Amino acid sequence: MKQPLLALLAVAAAPAPATDPAALHATIAKLVSFGTRHTLSTTTDPARGIGAARRWVAGRFAEIGHGCGDCLAVETIGTTTSGPRAPNGVRVEDVIAVQKGNGDPGRVIIVQGHIDSRVNDVMDATTDAPGANDDASGVALVMEAARLLSREKFPATIVYAALSGEEQGLWGGKLLADTAKARGWKVAAVLNNDIVGNTHGIGGEHVDDRVRVFSEGIETAADAAGVKQQRAIGGEDDSPSRALAKAIVRVAKADKSIGLDVIAVRRPDRFQRGGDHIPFLQAGYPAVRFSEATEDYDRQHQTIRTENGRRYGDTIEFVDFPYLARVTALNVAVIRELASAPAAPAGVSIAGALSDDTHVAWQPVPGAAGYRVRWRRADGFVWTDQRDVPASATSLDLAHVNIDDHFFGVSALGATGAESLVTFAGVPPRPAPGSSK
Repeated sequence: MKQPLLALLAVAAAPAPATDPAALHATIAKLVSFGTRHTLSTTTDPARGIGAARRWVAGRFAEIGHGCGDCLAVETIGTTTSGPRAPNGVRVEDVIAVQKGNGDPGRVIIVQGHIDSRVNDVMDATTDAPGANDDASGVALVMEAARLLSREKFPATIVYAALSGEEQGLWGGKLLADTAKARGWKVAAVLNNDIVGNTHGIGGEHVDDRVRVFSEGIETAADAAGVKQQRAIGGEDDSPSRALAKAIVRVAKADKSIGLDVIAVRRPDRFQRGGDHIPFLQAGYPAVRFSEATEDYDRQHQTIRTENGRRYGDTIEFVDFPYLARVTALNVAVIRELASAPAAPAGVSIAGALSDDTHVAWQPVPGAAGYRVRWRRADGFVWTDQRDVPASATSLDLAHVNIDDHFFGVSALGATGAESLVTFAGVPPRPAPGSSK
């Protein structure tokens, strides 16, 4: 090559598109105006309940789609289910807007929040449940991401989703995960945004410069053999979902204009709690949860009231819109990166036992402009070293990098420098058929 690969791929990090706090406020105000969005609430009232809220979201997605030449395919998917929180059964519906990719449309990035809300009594479907932060904030983020990203074109497909039934049992997440499986989507990443607009904690703290991202280590969908292998190669901190969390950290650090540090929490969710990314983990898809850095539990699942001078209720006045705009900007930047990048490499292997050198190999990725081989000391969890190689390469020898003392991974690079998730290298290459071991 006449020029170094880095020179060909180096692109100045473009600032994330400007998110609009006023647009976020308008969306949350509209969602709050439906009174309650409980999954078991009315679906026929034109101005109140979950049905009216879902119809409004679908209409707003359609408006955004008209602005980009009908680039969004808007649909409502649904199923009837029942459980302890819906003993008589309920129709659970998700509103999705699909922005089809122009290069690798089968590869899908999903950004989602849940539209349903609740009060203290999870079975109370009539009392006002504004759900301004839980989770109108996540739905507003999704709609703002659609407004911004629909102006651009990407190789991968982006799905914007407003889910129902989260409070009844993560039913909307399962519905979309099942839909992804049925449609054969190659889901590269799921960004679940749930409770992302508050900056005041129950203990009085104020945190507006950080966001938490939760990711699994040992893979939920792995069978016993898969778990055994993940542990054997030291891959507990490098599952696809954990790789997604690390990519979010990398994007946040690269774009200082967003103004957020990412707390990458190394478990799937808050302690003994869950969200709509969990069904995707169960289906084997890379998925993480975004949540604010500090929570006020007086403003979650609470009937609006004042007791002994203490206010309860998830109302719009407690949403910090500049903060929500920054969390939205981070989501947008991550989606842009992953939707622009090629797929993550498959079949990444290492060899070099009883040697001071390590051989890293991988399968070629269609559309990749190059690859980035990463490594770190085996006592750390952040990638510290890297080497870029051209698209023609499918392996790299690292001299004097001991296989026992380091972990390795490989990502694919797009023509603009966008980087895929890092695929952890740990499985030794298989011998050719008929050869001796």
